[in-house]
Amino acid sequence: MGTTWGTIGGVFGVSLGVTVLVVVMFSLGVAAWARAGGGTPRHGRLDTVAAAAAVVCFAACLAIAAYGIELIIPG
Repeated sequence: MGTTWGTIGGVFGVSLGVTVLVVVMFSLGVAAWARAGGGTPRHGRLDTVAAAAAVVCFAACLAIAAYGIELIIPG
């Protein structure tokens, strides 16, 4: 039983890529949320677009985390 280094490298690469993706998506969500006013009620078109972008970024992070948990703990 040998070690398949190519497979280990592939898992490392995918893990690193997904980690970078989640960090970037979360950072973009925080930046969009700050641009939208951080929850203070304002009524501008750009504020609405920024809030929607923040929600999409946070939802993507949540979906990736949920999928990772589903992979670890099959239900």
